[in-house]
Amino acid sequence: MHSHKQYGVALFISLVLLLVLTIIGISSVQTTSLEVRMTRNQYDATLAFQAAESALRDAEAQLDAIVSTAGFTETGNAGLYLVSEVGEEENWQGSNVWNGSNSLIAANAVDGVYEQPRYIIEHVASILRGTNAYQLDDPYAAGGSDRVEMFRITARGVGGSANARVLLQSTYGRILN
Repeated sequence: MHSHKQYGVALFISLVLLLVLTIIGISSVQTTSLEVRMTRNQYDATLAFQAAESALRDAEAQLDAIVSTAGFTETGNAGLYLVSEVGEEENWQGSNVWNGSNSLIAANAVDGVYEQPRYIIEHVASILRGTNAYQLDDPYAAGGSDRVEMFRITARGVGGSANARVLLQSTYGRILN
């Protein structure tokens, strides 16, 4: 008589253990799925950052080749802008700045991105070089070679999906001859 009562207990314990193992398995699958999504998003963000960095390098190469700031305008001339006045919307925040001819596409294509990186260049100021200003008779009447032209480069990179976007800015100064 005593042995007949224990058959149901073994079945009940087996079912409880099976339920616990199922819950652990489902939890593991969900955790792994979340980690895969996090890794994919991190990859997209890194790809977008590298694309924006590539666009910054292209803009610096373009600035090394210019000989005049005459092409920079308030409304933008093929991605070349004068810096916005204080209190006005920044050029890189404009609604149409990142499409068409309002910005420049980086010369070096980046593989695997949703959209190729773009950049704009803003002429910020002309600054008298401090290194030789005291050697001049009149430091305020210095020639073009005694001035450093300051530029702000804003680059936009997009990762593997349209949702991964990175904006980078750098300041670049050079003497125009």
